[in-house]
Amino acid sequence: QTIQVGNEDAMMHTLFAESFATLGRLDNVTLVMVFHPQYLESFLKTQHYLLQMDGPLPLHYRHYIGIMAAARHQCSYLVNLHVNDFLHVGGDPKWLNGLENAPQKLQNLGELNKMLAHRPWLITKEHIEQLLKTEENSWSLAELIHAVVLLTHYHSLASFTFGCGISPEIDCEGGHTFRPPSVSNYCICDMTNGYHGVDDIHASPTVSVSGKSVCEVEALMEKMKQLQECRDEEEASQEEMATRFEREKRESMFVCSSEDEESAPTRDVSRHFEDTSYGYKDFSRHGMHVPTFRAQDYSWEDHGYSLVNRLYPDVGQLLDEKFHIAYNLTYNTMAMHKDVDTSMLRRAIWNYIHCMFGIRYDDYDYGEINQLLDRSFKVYIKTVVCTPEKTTKRMYDSFWRQFEHSEKVHVNLLLVEARMQAELLYALRAITRYMT
Repeated sequence: QTIQVGNEDAMMHTLFAESFATLGRLDNVTLVMVFHPQYLESFLKTQHYLLQMDGPLPLHYRHYIGIMAAARHQCSYLVNLHVNDFLHVGGDPKWLNGLENAPQKLQNLGELNKMLAHRPWLITKEHIEQLLKTEENSWSLAELIHAVVLLTHYHSLASFTFGCGISPEIDCEGGHTFRPPSVSNYCICDMTNGYHGVDDIHASPTVSVSGKSVCEVEALMEKMKQLQECRDEEEASQEEMATRFEREKRESMFVCSSEDEESAPTRDVSRHFEDTSYGYKDFSRHGMHVPTFRAQDYSWEDHGYSLVNRLYPDVGQLLDEKFHIAYNLTYNTMAMHKDVDTSMLRRAIWNYIHCMFGIRYDDYDYGEINQLLDRSFKVYIKTVVCTPEKTTKRMYDSFWRQFEHSEKVHVNLLLVEARMQAELLYALRAITRYMT
């Protein structure tokens, strides 16, 4: 489900024109993101700056890094877009035969790419040192910051692509147009919320709460109201808050999709990265102790932002704006209800993602997450953020059944930005430690 070209308002039309002028096409990512024009404007501005404006890295390197990042999640949609762009800016076609054909300097980035994509908490200042100190193929700090921002941008964009079920454009390999559902056989390209396949038709979009059948939207709003009242009455102690974080972090390990079979990457995509067996593993799995990342010790606002802005001017500002728009975006609606304060729900989603990455905010009560995010929603969030290539239409349909498609796209924007910020925090903290 996309905004049909011709039905857009003036702001959307301007964004379509800008996107077309910049990319030479109106891609499906833009057609889905435009449900939230304020965010799309910030996204396009950031992406344009990273790929086309003055910066430490040459243009063909930028697109190649985009290919490397998208390939880690087997996102052939993004890989193919950047293969075309790479060739268009004069990239050497030989590099596309496999990472081993690219310059050693880019090959050296492979380790950081895989850790950022799957287990960013393992990145240390030694990894940074290896990239900056290898004799003739060394990276400068400014180049490395540019590369890290590109890697995190494309890892999270792969999450958005799979999370919204975005398919290639009509002129691309495997591409087709979005089409209205036919009753006899619905296809994966049909993301129209509310239309389910025959096997879903009898599923009821209500949940039973204490014997009464209550719509899940009303149930969620009631929980938000109760939590707000509890918040006003009493505040949990610091010890209790820490315990709730640890509990939520442990529980997130047991959230996994039922469709959790291993999918082997195709040779087409896997040639762009090494170590194809390396994938996501839970932050606090048995036998591993990785210390919690405390947001008060290293945060985007106080540390990451200034580091990026110092080494790659204006990018810190662009990212900051994009994070803020995604985090604060609201129309004060939930499904059919208006004038709703959704801040509590947005914060729960953002902090749940950071919790899965081992990042803790000491002023947040993690007990709220279990109250507000049900299991099917957690499965969707974890899949889209950690293993996006395993996302299915069934997962998309099974959470928040009464919500609009545009609201689910809104959820995906939160997932994308929270994930990108979490990856960046680990990489930037390692760079800061190396510098000090």
